[in-house]
Amino acid sequence: MTATPSAPLKGALLALLSFALFSTHDVIVKSLGGIYAPFQIIFFSVMFSFPLLSLKMIGERDDGNLRPVHPWWTALRTGSGVMASLSAFYAFSVLPMAQTYAILFSSPLLITVLAIPVLGETVRLRRWAAVIVGLIGVVIVLRPGEAALGLGHLAALGCAVFGALSSVVVRKIGRDERSAVLLIYPLLTNFVLMGALLPFVYKPVPLLHLGGFAAMSVLAFLAMLCLIFAYRQAEAAVVAPMQYSQIIWAVIFGALFFGESLDTATAVGVSIVIGSGLYIVFREGRTDASENTPVLRTRAWPGAAFVPRIAALLERSRRGP
Repeated sequence: MTATPSAPLKGALLALLSFALFSTHDVIVKSLGGIYAPFQIIFFSVMFSFPLLSLKMIGERDDGNLRPVHPWWTALRTGSGVMASLSAFYAFSVLPMAQTYAILFSSPLLITVLAIPVLGETVRLRRWAAVIVGLIGVVIVLRPGEAALGLGHLAALGCAVFGALSSVVVRKIGRDERSAVLLIYPLLTNFVLMGALLPFVYKPVPLLHLGGFAAMSVLAFLAMLCLIFAYRQAEAAVVAPMQYSQIIWAVIFGALFFGESLDTATAVGVSIVIGSGLYIVFREGRTDASENTPVLRTRAWPGAAFVPRIAALLERSRRGP
């Protein structure tokens, strides 16, 4: 079916809505992170995600079981997804939102690097230059020697690394593995591990906060659906750059709810990171780009409780229902 002229615009708007929902999700993470340990937040948000995931899986038409075709790659993808989720929740809890996003935006750059050993991708000089410039932007945000670096910064960097690794592995095995396998294994692992750690950090949860945990899962699920529909309407080169709109929401939400302001170093650093990421995205969107295009074809974002957000489903969405 030929796309209508308005399809790219619809795709871009749906993507903007998706990332606005993800950012709202992250506001709740930050709010609850000042009260509860990340283990408890992830446990409850994952618990509320199970019914939503079940509804999504009911609509699948694939036959088969939940045994992975590539067990070791699936294990690596599951472990990296769990670490990315835990790191993101902690980073949002202790760092300003804009600073957290600035560091997380380095993930596409790291995907480009990890695609070399995992996907056999060839990265040429211009993309290497974009990666190096983008990482310089991250260093500007971190300001080593000028600002005190803590576990929150390390967690944000860890989230970017583990999220990138998870994304590249999904790209490698996504055509062979059922989306249910790629979705449910990290979810179950998070539930079991965080449940085992819960007795050591548990705090009683009032009804209002329990609603916050549920809202996180609903927001991530709705954002996931919006992004899937966005990729059905428009090319990845149109949809992928919309993720950087989250820095706008970070500035707005940070000022409204947490009294945060965007300092000069963070603004300069995030501009450099975004510029480098956009260069890689648009370069991969060219017709002469490598067939792997790891950044464009992998859309996992590790910050949400719904782990992964949509990477496993987007390959399926391109093939249609």
